[in-house]
This record gives sequence, structure tokens and C-alpha cells, in this order.
Amino acid sequence: MIKILLVDDVQILRAGLKAVIAGDSELTVVGEAANGKDALEMTIRLRPDVVLMDMRMPDFDGSYGTRQIKAAFPDIKVLVLTTFDDQETVDRAIAAGADGYILKEMDNDKIVNSIKAVAGGINVFCDNIFQSIKKTVVQSSPKDFSLTERELDFIRLICDGADNKEISAKLFLAEGTVRNGISRLLEKLNLKDRTQLAVFALKNNLV
Repeated sequence: MIKILLVDDVQILRAGLKAVIAGDSELTVVGEAANGKDALEMTIRLRPDVVLMDMRMPDFDGSYGTRQIKAAFPDIKVLVLTTFDDQETVDRAIAAGADGYILKEMDNDKIVNSIKAVAGGINVFCDNIFQSIKKTVVQSSPKDFSLTERELDFIRLICDGADNKEISAKLFLAEGTVRNGISRLLEKLNLKDRTQLAVFALKNNLV
């Protein structure tokens, strides 16, 4: 069962999302919060698997809540669900460490599937948000980099949504070796995180 914390300042929207989530036997809502500060406090108490986070809320917004939650609990996934797709809001969410960014206009089944994907370790971004992220990725050609075969394996598996433990099992490497190798790869390509690495790989036809 995937435990979800709903974070939105509009109560009727939380009620609607709760009803949608209740229709799936694999998901359960364990709590609700109206701003980023309350979200952090409830995360500490409830330890959800996924925090479904709105971005624009009074007092403490979604970027605050996302940043604080990811700093305290890196393994808890934060999936932004908002009506705003402007570049500034997207950038703030990604910088805060969001594991995904989708819009409220999406069909209910796509929202449910996005929650499950993020819970499983896959970064999820709807199409127009993906295009926004691509604009921020380093505009370099792969020919500028000397990628080893192992680094290419890391990239392919990350794009498949594999976490460090799964990568270590598939490549028969120690998990620490994988973690250090991916960190060096990100530094080598001047990228911030696995999401940017996946976008870079797709942009440059590495997968």
C-alpha cells in the first residue's frame, strides 16, 4: 500500500483528490496539509511514501515544503501537482528537489499512475514540463565528453527508472560503487541530478 500525504490549500480540491485516490486499492491517503510547513510536520509524524504537493499556497509554499521534506527524508517522494506550468514555478520545484511535476488538468487515471511511478522511483513530468526542463539542461553534445561503457550503462538504467540498488544488482557492482560512479558522472557532465541526466541522455540520443 502506497501512503500519500495531500498538500493543497483548497479543501475541496483535497477532497476531490482523496476520492480519486480512494478508488485505487494500492493507494491510501494518510493525511492532509494546507501549506508547506504543515506538510513537513505531517511528514515527520506520518512518514508517507509520496507527498502530493501543490506549489502556490499561503505562508509556506510548495517549494519550501518540498525542500524541507527532501532534506529531512530523501527517500520520501514529492510529486508536485499544480495548475501552474510557468518556467519560474517549474524551476523552483525542480531546484527544491521534486521527484515529479504534473498538472491538475490531467485525467484522474494519469494522476494515479504518476503517483505509482514516483513511488517506484521513476521521475514523472508531463510533456510541457519536460520541455521546460530540457531548456535548462546543459546544451552540450556527447562528443564533448568521454563517456565510458560503464557510465553509459548507468545512464541507460537511470532512464529506465532503476535506483542504485537495482543498478548494482544488474551490473554486479557494490551499491557504494554505483553511488560514487553516478556522482562523478553528474559532476563530469555538469548536471545537478538524475532527472537532468535522463533529459540529457534523451536529448543527445544516448538511450
